[in-house]
Amino acid sequence: MAEKLEFWFEFASTYSYVAAEEVEEMASAARIEVVWRPFLLGPIFAEQGWRDSPFNLYPAKGAYMWRDIERLCHSKGIAWRRPSAFPRNGLLAARVATALDGTEKLAAFVLAVYRANFRDDLDISEPSVLKEILRGLSLDEEATLNRANDESVKRLLRARTDEARSRGVFGAPSFFAKEELFWGSDRLEFALSALKE
Repeated sequence: MAEKLEFWFEFASTYSYVAAEEVEEMASAARIEVVWRPFLLGPIFAEQGWRDSPFNLYPAKGAYMWRDIERLCHSKGIAWRRPSAFPRNGLLAARVATALDGTEKLAAFVLAVYRANFRDDLDISEPSVLKEILRGLSLDEEATLNRANDESVKRLLRARTDEARSRGVFGAPSFFAKEELFWGSDRLEFALSALKE
C-alpha cells in the first residue's frame, strides 16, 4: 500500500466516531494505508474565541447535529447512544492514543474509546474506563497510562495539535490526501478518491 490517508480525529467529536467506524474498511478496499492522528480541538477552538463545542454554543446547530448523527449511524449500522455529557474530555484518551502511535493496537483502542463514549455513554476522561479498554486489548493498563502521562508523549500530542493548526485543520474529523485537506466524515470518500487519482 503506497498511498497513505492521514485521519485526524478528536475523541469528543461525534462525526469523528462515524469516520473511525468506517475508515479502515474503506481505505483497505482502496488499498490505502490509514495513519491515525489524535489531536485536540480545544486549543484550536480557543483561538476562535470558543470555550465550548460550537454544537453547544449554537443550539440550532447542536439540535441538527444530534439528529443528523442519529440518522447517519442508523443508515450505516453503527451503534449510537447520545452521551449524557457532551463534549467529554478526551485529553487522557488522546495521550494514550499518542503513546500507542505506530503500534498494531492503536486503531482498536481508538474505536473502543469512541464506542465507550458514543455507544455505551461512559466517561472517557476516567482512567478506570480507559484501563478497562486497555485490558480488553491485552495491554498493560498501568504501564500504558504511565507512558501516556510521560512528558515526551504530552509534548508529542501538543506538537500534533500545533501541526494540525498549521496545516489548516479547524474541525474533526479531518483527512489529508497528498497534503489536501478534507473535512468531515462525509468527505472520507473524496479523500480516498484523491489518493487514487
